[in-house]
Amino acid sequence: MADMEWITEDMETYQERFALMAERIRRIPGEQDIPGEYRDYFMRAVPFLLKTAEIFEKQQNGTLAKRTLAECQADQDDLYRHLRPEHYGSSYANPAYAVKMLGQEAGQLLTLLCSELEGCIAWAFQGRIRELTLLFELFVQVYNCLEEQDLKEARETIYWYFHDYSEIFMENQIHDMICPEGNFFVDIACHANLDDLTYLYRYGLPVGKNELETAAFLNRMPEEEIQSMADTWTEGYRIGFEMTGKDLSKKRVAEIHYPIGFERMIRAAVKNLQAMGLEVTASREPVSSFQNKGNSKRAVFSTSVNRQYDFDHREDRAYYFDKAIVERRLEVMKTVFEQHKEQAAGYAGPAVVEVFGEDAFSPEMKEEALRYDAKQQKLNVYNASESTQITYHYIHGEERSFTIIAYPVPEIGEKFPEIFAETVAINTLDYQKYQTMQQRLIDVLDQARTVHIQGTNGNRTDLTVAIYPLSDPQTQTAFENCVADVNIPVGEVFTSPVLKGTNGVLHVSEVFLNGLRYENLELTVADGMITSYTCTNFTSEEENQRYVKDHVLMHHDTLPMGEFAIGTNTTAYVMGRRYGITDKLPILIAEKTGPHFAVGDTCYSYEEDLVTRNPDGKQIVARENEISALRREDPSRAYLNCHTDITIPYEELGAITVIRKDGSTEDIIRDGLFRVKGAEDLNLPLLKERRS
Repeated sequence: MADMEWITEDMETYQERFALMAERIRRIPGEQDIPGEYRDYFMRAVPFLLKTAEIFEKQQNGTLAKRTLAECQADQDDLYRHLRPEHYGSSYANPAYAVKMLGQEAGQLLTLLCSELEGCIAWAFQGRIRELTLLFELFVQVYNCLEEQDLKEARETIYWYFHDYSEIFMENQIHDMICPEGNFFVDIACHANLDDLTYLYRYGLPVGKNELETAAFLNRMPEEEIQSMADTWTEGYRIGFEMTGKDLSKKRVAEIHYPIGFERMIRAAVKNLQAMGLEVTASREPVSSFQNKGNSKRAVFSTSVNRQYDFDHREDRAYYFDKAIVERRLEVMKTVFEQHKEQAAGYAGPAVVEVFGEDAFSPEMKEEALRYDAKQQKLNVYNASESTQITYHYIHGEERSFTIIAYPVPEIGEKFPEIFAETVAINTLDYQKYQTMQQRLIDVLDQARTVHIQGTNGNRTDLTVAIYPLSDPQTQTAFENCVADVNIPVGEVFTSPVLKGTNGVLHVSEVFLNGLRYENLELTVADGMITSYTCTNFTSEEENQRYVKDHVLMHHDTLPMGEFAIGTNTTAYVMGRRYGITDKLPILIAEKTGPHFAVGDTCYSYEEDLVTRNPDGKQIVARENEISALRREDPSRAYLNCHTDITIPYEELGAITVIRKDGSTEDIIRDGLFRVKGAEDLNLPLLKERRS
């Protein structure tokens, strides 16, 4: 069943338009009017588009779900062949190749169009004739422009496509998030025959080793283990509401994000959420630059066909991104939320499953790829800020929660089964034991005026963090005792630092952030704000700084230090070391394996004024900094809409030392080991590793 039955428009009109466009595209190979330099591009695009039309027809007549495994794999090869690394060098999806063959202006236009047309795959599998028709029409319109050698008109065609159809794009995005009726993805997860792995190909996402082997692996697991995994995830979601005093009974919808292949766990989790009174929504990972395609894995996703392709197209909307587009998008966003305000009020928040274990990726920087200019970078920040303000007007941040958990994929290596089992064990560690040890750390940290962090073994970190002063230490605390609820697994204490007085250098020899690798990432901070930044990924310092600004500072000129935390999950740290997968751990686990610092918003964005307490009853009062305090005057200046954690591994950590108001000091960690009385058991995995 198509997942667009909620649309009230006359679908017969789109059926007629789609049939006309499909026929028009079929005739292109026999035409001679297209200029020679463009002919190869369109000759390659036509079979791809006709393949998506074939998929759509099968979806409509009910035969798509009846394909054999061999048929599924053949269809997928037809759809994704040009993106695979072995073919990408001579693909028009590759900006470098497109520009080489077609010149700068035409190459960038047509590589953008090539990437946008990938959306046809999603819409064909989901039966969304409206969106499929609009993309077919866009292709034909650009073709017609280039028949006349009119690049200017082709560029305007692209621009007005995104401007005029903003309402449709935004309607899809918001509807899929908050309206559970007839959800395409939940239907597959909950009703497909999971023993027949052809179900994976019904999503219209790339299916590879990770997806096939994960699904087969989970199919072999005992039912009680699957249920335990689901329970850990959904209980974290429920406890997140309970621990923060939020009323889950007022909510009606939970949004799930998951990698395909995990359906057996997802099916059990959906039943758990329904037992809490929640219906479930899910949507596909972004398929258009309008949705910020290529910047992260979220929603329902699978392993990327080619991460360099994703990276090359991460800023494609620079081609059409201007103030008019942004204002149109924000206007439409308000309108759609207003139309769905009752459903939005019942939205409880996301429950997320992440995966880890893919091979390390260091991208190639291509000058031919579309990039935001300085004006667009500022506009992008404005767009993100305003979008968040609108969203939180309808989905109140103080009433929603989330949870997130991570598991490995088979690409992590031959020891995948053992790593998977250890990850399950880490996700279910005794949180009460950790809660007690972490409280001992907090008891010392709450005495601090500042905390001094020093690196060792080549780590150049030398950073002083100012701690929020307590007016009543008997009833207040500056640090949250974080156990396994929303942020699984267990293992950190954290605070929002005072910016004034937070100074120094943060350095990590190697770190992976949002799937990208950084060598010698170094940030200099003065009064809590980043003043300079670099890494050594590239030979050019300009490229290094651009890389950090784009992907750590998220196009901001500077960011505040939003969080200081100490990860305590030494079991996870040792697991990473033992299997040689430290560089593959997701930030969700990596942040628990050492001290970490987040740049951007605090952990309490939009919830600064809520009263929350640690398990010992003390109120957590360090909930804002000098930037987030600006929300009382101008919310657009208070929130940066990013929060990136950077972790220092224990072996690069010389010391974390509390400095009290009277000048006395006490070590939290020294030479990579915890030194606080009552927290000694945190060292047991570390000492065992050292002995071995």
